[in-house]
Amino acid sequence: MANNKTRKVRALAKARPKATARKNPKAATTQTMPKSVVSQNRSEGLRLFKLAGRPTKEQFRLVYGEKGPLMTWGQRSAAGVPASKFQAALARKGGSRPSKAAGRKNAARPARTTKKSVRTPGATANVLDQIPATLNARN
Repeated sequence: MANNKTRKVRALAKARPKATARKNPKAATTQTMPKSVVSQNRSEGLRLFKLAGRPTKEQFRLVYGEKGPLMTWGQRSAAGVPASKFQAALARKGGSRPSKAAGRKNAARPARTTKKSVRTPGATANVLDQIPATLNARN
Protein backbone atom coordinates (compact mmCIF):
# COMPACT_ATOMS: atom_id res chain seq x y z
CA MET A 1 0.00 0.00 0.00
CA ALA A 2 1.40 3.38 -1.00
CA ASN A 3 2.03 5.82 1.79
CA ASN A 4 0.76 9.42 1.87
CA LYS A 5 4.05 10.92 0.60
CA THR A 6 4.00 8.77 -2.53
CA ARG A 7 0.39 9.75 -3.23
CA LYS A 8 1.22 13.46 -2.91
CA VAL A 9 4.17 13.13 -5.32
CA ARG A 10 1.99 11.34 -7.86
CA ALA A 11 -0.73 13.95 -7.54
CA LEU A 12 1.76 16.79 -8.05
CA ALA A 13 3.21 15.08 -11.11
CA LYS A 14 -0.25 14.83 -12.66
CA ALA A 15 -1.10 18.43 -11.83
CA ARG A 16 2.00 19.94 -13.52
CA PRO A 17 1.46 20.98 -17.11
CA LYS A 18 3.66 19.45 -19.77
CA ALA A 19 6.49 21.56 -21.15
CA THR A 20 5.53 23.19 -24.43
CA ALA A 21 7.78 24.26 -27.25
CA ARG A 22 8.70 27.91 -27.31
CA LYS A 23 6.89 29.94 -29.92
CA ASN A 24 9.86 32.23 -30.63
CA PRO A 25 13.00 30.11 -31.10
CA LYS A 26 15.13 33.17 -31.97
CA ALA A 27 14.72 34.51 -28.45
CA ALA A 28 16.27 31.34 -27.05
CA THR A 29 19.56 31.71 -28.94
CA THR A 30 22.31 33.81 -27.45
CA GLN A 31 23.06 37.05 -29.19
CA THR A 32 26.63 37.51 -30.35
CA MET A 33 28.41 40.62 -29.25
CA PRO A 34 29.69 42.90 -32.00
CA LYS A 35 33.33 42.19 -32.71
CA SER A 36 35.95 44.74 -31.92
CA VAL A 37 38.13 46.07 -34.72
CA VAL A 38 41.13 44.19 -33.36
CA SER A 39 39.36 40.82 -33.37
CA GLN A 40 37.99 41.48 -36.86
CA ASN A 41 41.48 42.20 -38.18
CA ARG A 42 42.87 39.12 -36.45
CA SER A 43 40.18 36.83 -37.85
CA GLU A 44 40.73 38.25 -41.35
CA GLY A 45 44.47 37.60 -41.02
CA LEU A 46 43.83 34.03 -39.94
CA ARG A 47 41.44 33.53 -42.85
CA LEU A 48 44.09 34.73 -45.31
CA PHE A 49 46.75 32.59 -43.57
CA LYS A 50 44.58 29.50 -44.15
CA LEU A 51 43.90 30.58 -47.72
CA ALA A 52 47.65 30.80 -48.33
CA GLY A 53 48.06 27.20 -47.16
CA ARG A 54 49.41 27.88 -43.62
CA PRO A 55 52.93 28.84 -44.73
CA THR A 56 55.94 28.66 -42.41
CA LYS A 57 58.18 31.62 -41.63
CA GLU A 58 60.82 30.14 -43.89
CA GLN A 59 58.35 30.06 -46.79
CA PHE A 60 57.36 33.68 -46.11
CA ARG A 61 61.06 34.63 -46.34
CA LEU A 62 61.44 32.71 -49.58
CA VAL A 63 58.50 34.46 -51.28
CA TYR A 64 58.50 37.96 -49.75
CA GLY A 65 62.09 38.39 -48.63
CA GLU A 66 63.59 38.83 -45.17
CA LYS A 67 60.69 40.98 -43.90
CA GLY A 68 58.05 38.49 -45.11
CA PRO A 69 57.02 37.05 -41.72
CA LEU A 70 56.67 40.56 -40.23
CA MET A 71 54.47 41.94 -43.02
CA THR A 72 50.68 42.15 -42.84
CA TRP A 73 48.59 40.53 -45.55
CA GLY A 74 47.86 43.97 -46.97
CA GLN A 75 51.57 44.66 -47.31
CA ARG A 76 52.16 41.24 -48.84
CA SER A 77 49.47 41.76 -51.47
CA ALA A 78 50.93 45.23 -52.21
CA ALA A 79 54.28 43.49 -52.74
CA GLY A 80 52.66 41.55 -55.58
CA VAL A 81 51.68 38.21 -54.06
CA PRO A 82 48.24 38.05 -52.38
CA ALA A 83 47.29 35.15 -50.13
CA SER A 84 45.35 33.38 -52.88
CA LYS A 85 48.46 33.25 -55.12
CA PHE A 86 50.96 32.35 -52.39
CA GLN A 87 51.32 28.63 -53.19
CA ALA A 88 51.89 29.36 -56.90
CA ALA A 89 54.57 31.92 -56.03
CA LEU A 90 56.16 29.46 -53.62
CA ALA A 91 56.30 26.79 -56.33
CA ARG A 92 57.97 29.27 -58.72
CA LYS A 93 60.62 30.05 -56.09
CA GLY A 94 61.28 26.35 -55.60
CA GLY A 95 59.95 25.92 -52.07
CA SER A 96 57.14 23.41 -52.37
CA ARG A 97 55.37 22.15 -49.28
CA PRO A 98 56.12 18.60 -48.15
CA SER A 99 53.31 16.13 -48.52
CA LYS A 100 51.19 15.29 -45.49
CA ALA A 101 52.42 11.71 -45.55
CA ALA A 102 56.02 12.85 -45.09
CA GLY A 103 55.35 13.97 -41.55
CA ARG A 104 53.62 10.83 -40.39
CA LYS A 105 55.38 8.22 -38.27
CA ASN A 106 54.00 5.35 -40.33
CA ALA A 107 55.54 6.70 -43.52
CA ALA A 108 59.05 6.14 -42.15
CA ARG A 109 58.30 2.62 -40.93
CA PRO A 110 59.38 -0.06 -43.42
CA ALA A 111 56.75 -2.46 -44.61
CA ARG A 112 56.87 -5.97 -43.19
CA THR A 113 57.85 -8.19 -46.08
CA THR A 114 58.68 -11.55 -44.52
CA LYS A 115 56.92 -13.69 -42.01
CA LYS A 116 58.55 -14.74 -38.78
CA SER A 117 60.76 -17.76 -39.25
CA VAL A 118 59.57 -21.01 -37.75
CA ARG A 119 61.93 -22.50 -35.19
CA THR A 120 63.40 -25.78 -36.16
CA PRO A 121 63.98 -28.48 -33.53
CA GLY A 122 67.73 -27.98 -33.87
CA ALA A 123 67.44 -24.27 -33.15
CA THR A 124 65.31 -24.98 -30.10
CA ALA A 125 67.90 -27.42 -28.79
CA ASN A 126 70.64 -24.81 -29.24
CA VAL A 127 68.65 -22.32 -27.20
CA LEU A 128 68.08 -24.85 -24.43
CA ASP A 129 71.83 -25.59 -24.34
CA GLN A 130 72.54 -21.94 -23.60
CA ILE A 131 70.26 -21.89 -20.52
CA PRO A 132 72.04 -22.88 -17.30
CA ALA A 133 71.42 -26.41 -16.15
CA THR A 134 69.69 -25.30 -12.97
CA LEU A 135 67.00 -23.50 -14.96
CA ASN A 136 66.76 -26.20 -17.60
CA ALA A 137 66.15 -29.03 -15.13
CA ARG A 138 62.78 -30.58 -15.67
CA ASN A 139 60.92 -31.74 -12.62
